[in-house]
Amino acid sequence: MALGGCSLLPSGNQGNQGTEPKPAASTAAPAEQDVAKPPAKPAEPLSAAQELSDKVKASLTKLATVTKAPNREQMLAAMLEAGAVKEQVELSVDITPTGLAVDAVESATRVAEECVIGQVRDGNVAVMVLPVLASGRCFVGDIH
Repeated sequence: MALGGCSLLPSGNQGNQGTEPKPAASTAAPAEQDVAKPPAKPAEPLSAAQELSDKVKASLTKLATVTKAPNREQMLAAMLEAGAVKEQVELSVDITPTGLAVDAVESATRVAEECVIGQVRDGNVAVMVLPVLASGRCFVGDIH
């Protein structure tokens, strides 16, 4: 009695002497050539928050080259250098309640209905634009 079957897995089957079927050649043209590319959309102008975000990134990057762990005053100065309005700048604490240095210092400023938030952590800079919170502020918690 003999059984036959198919398998997608290679086997040591004696009937297959190292010859494998070759895939059939396709006569169809590549799809990319058949599809016309849509015209490029003109770039939308940056929002005021996005423009400030670029300036904050540059200012905080400059600060991070001087100190890997800036304090609140240095973060405030960097935000003002970038063009933020002093009365709109929010700052995180730079010392914990137990007197230890924090891992990261953050600053934020409101621009219309968006917040430009910057962080320096161990010399690395991160800046993002996020929506304003329901409170009208960028950070949750007490104002320091």
